[in-house]
Order: sequence, then structure tokens, then C-alpha cells
Amino acid sequence: MPERRRPAPRGGSLRELPSRAERYRAGKALREKVPRKRQAVWVAPRDRPDPVEQLRATDRARVAELLPVRYGRMALSPLAFLRGSAGVMARDLATTARTDLRVQLGGDAHLSNFGIFATPERHEVFDLNDFDETLPGPWEWDVKRLLASLVVASRANRFPRARSRRVALRAARTYREAMNGYAREPYLAIWYAHLDPEATSRQVARLARRAAGRYALRARGNTSSHVFPHLVRRVGERLRIRDEPPLIVHYPTAERREFTHRLFERYLATLPEERRMLLERYHPLDVAQKVVGVGSVGTRCSILLLVGDRDTDDPLFLQVKQALASALEPYAGRSGYSNHAERVVVGQHLIQEASDSLLGWGRLEGRDFYVRQLRDWKFTVDPGTLGPKEITGHGELCAAALARAHARTGDPAAIAGYLGTKDTFDRAVTAFAEAYADQTERDYARLLAAIRRGELPARRNA
Repeated sequence: MPERRRPAPRGGSLRELPSRAERYRAGKALREKVPRKRQAVWVAPRDRPDPVEQLRATDRARVAELLPVRYGRMALSPLAFLRGSAGVMARDLATTARTDLRVQLGGDAHLSNFGIFATPERHEVFDLNDFDETLPGPWEWDVKRLLASLVVASRANRFPRARSRRVALRAARTYREAMNGYAREPYLAIWYAHLDPEATSRQVARLARRAAGRYALRARGNTSSHVFPHLVRRVGERLRIRDEPPLIVHYPTAERREFTHRLFERYLATLPEERRMLLERYHPLDVAQKVVGVGSVGTRCSILLLVGDRDTDDPLFLQVKQALASALEPYAGRSGYSNHAERVVVGQHLIQEASDSLLGWGRLEGRDFYVRQLRDWKFTVDPGTLGPKEITGHGELCAAALARAHARTGDPAAIAGYLGTKDTFDRAVTAFAEAYADQTERDYARLLAAIRRGELPARRNA
């Protein structure tokens, strides 16, 4: 069942519709109930669970032999820990101030979950690109996770504390100013709003535009044809995905390979007819298990190699990824979709300007999976390579994309009314980000101690 309820009929009277100005004033009135300065507060509750125990509680739904890879990746840095612990931060965010203005949350809006990809018209856009945790919820949660990740990344790059603070402050200001801009726009204009990585935008500063231009050049070379020689080898007359243990391995039994092929048929049924016809021209040749990301390590994920009409010059890689319940569910409410893969796909369509043409979902043997192209002009920046100016620009881009996503699915006038035109909110949420970066560093130290003591398995360099 859908998560969004249709409004009741209003009888056709314009007087019954709240004006933009009225919604703005309603958002402004929320400052009395939830003062913007309260957004600065992070104090760990006395009953806050051990973060390692929270992580271990999620292991039961993951592939056991991949857990050492998961914890090895999380042990690389505080940012890697933050990326892999969405559930830990979700519980913490639920204890912080919020206005209860709801949007479709990205759910895991750290700085590495934004990047470049191509629209079906082959235009480049900058947007959120990971939706495993998407769910309706308080808009502040996405903003706080983004800013905390910017501070953690800045500290990891050895920026002075004052510089790290400015990175978060600039992102917060970009979000506020962009939301104020969307508050003045018609809904349809917001829906069609375009964040061109290389175009001039009054919502994104010059540093951000420069960063996006570099990203776009990298993204254009990231296609199935480009990665084909690196991911595939020829065995006699057959093409096979290259094994790179433990990250890419073939399934040991024909049963697992058959599972993926059966799921592929169910996925096809969720596509519009014209896209289903397109995929029917491709022939599956091989399938292998693939480890992806940080937070997703241990979930069941495969890559599927297809070619068009036996022509190796026409390859297509699809990623088949398991969808679990959102980490936000215990705090934001249960999803209205019984299939978590459908929740991911619908959430992505709601948030993104344009989604993968081949995005779809399926369920088999009680597990939910979504399917998308493995590479399609996609590029995500490595935060560790960014200097102070570059990470500032990247943070502004992320904030602008996040504001657009929230304006599409929430009430931009009400959110803008709460934010206002001064920097009160910017400074408050930046203070939260700094305090939560301290918390992340403490939690990261706890993770390293648990690995040293043998409480958690960890495989480095995987």
C-alpha cells in the first residue's frame, strides 16, 4: 500500500487551500515550539546502547562470511564508521529536536551518497544516489547526517577545527537559501528543478560548480562498455565475470545462480512495457556475488552480465541488491510497502530528478531485491581526496540537492518559514554536526577496541 495518502476532496473552493504565505507563517510559528537553537543540542542519553551491540544486532540479516569485510571497511576511518552505522545515528537523531515537518528522507544522506549520474536523456545531474534507508520522516534528520559527515570527513583530512566548521556552515546556508528559493516556486517548477553539474545556478556557489564540472568528466567514462574489459574474461567460447575474492566471487552452486535468473524474470514484470522490451533483447550470460559499499556489506548482492544479441560490443551489467527494512523504521514509523525493494524504488523516484531507466524490484523466497544498472555515467567523489575548497564546494552541492529532494516531497514554504532568512539555524545545526562528529569519533574508537579484543571479525584491505 502507498505511504502517501491522497488528500480529501475540498469542494473546489480556493479559500480552503492554505496559501504559500500562510504555510510560511505556520512554519515560522514552529520556532516557538521548537526554537532553532535547540537544533544544536546533542547529548548522548544515559540509556544510549553500546554502538557495537547495535551493529551486531543487524548482523543476523547479513551473509556471515562477509561480516569481516564489513567491519574491516568500517575500521578504516571515523567517516567509514559513520557510513556503516546508519542505524546507530537514526536512533540518536530520534532523540533530537524536530519540527515534525515530514519529507521523503534519503535516509542515509552522508556526503558519499551524492554524485553524478545520467538521466535517460543522457544529461548529467548531481543528486542523491543511495536509497536503501529511504522513508518518510523529519527533514532535519537528513540535514544533520549530511553536516555531521562533512565535519567528520574534514577532520579526517586534517583540516583545522575552524575550517571544518566553515564547511558545515556553508552547506547549512546553501540548504536554507535553496529552500527559501523553492518556497516561492510552484510545485510543478520544483518537480522539474534541475541541478546541472556544469551550469551556473543561483543556488550553488562557484566552488561547488567547479567541483561538479570535474565530477561530470569522470562520470562520462563510467559505463558498462568501459568496465567490460576489467570485469569480464573469456573462457573458451564463454564470457565470465572475473573473480576477485572476497569482493566478487561466483556462486558455488547452480541453485544460487538459478535464484538470480528467476528473480530477474520477476523484476522484468515491474518495468514499463517499453523497458521490458528493451531488456528482452539482452541475454544473461553470467552472475556473481559482489560486495558493495560500507553499510550494505553483508546484504545479498549480485552482478548480472548480459549482452545484446550475442554481441560482446553491447554489454550490460545489472546490480541485483537485497533490500532490508530501513534503519529509520523503529523511529520514523513502518513503511507502507510490504516489499522493501519497492519502498527503495518508489523513494528513489520521489526524490531524484531522474532515476535509472532500468530500476525495478522483485521478491523471491521471502527476500526483497531491487535491480539497477551497475554503471551508467555514475561517479561518486572520494572524500579523502578533497582539500578545503573542494570539500566546501562538494558540501554545497550536496546541500542543494538535498533541499531540492525535500522540496519535492515536503512543504518547502513551511520548512523555509522555520529556517528563516538569517543564519540562526545554520549555526545551530553546525554545532550539532560538530558535537555528533565527536560522538562518531568515540564510537569509532569503541569499534577499534572491539576488533582488537576479538569481539568483531575484521578483514582489512577488502
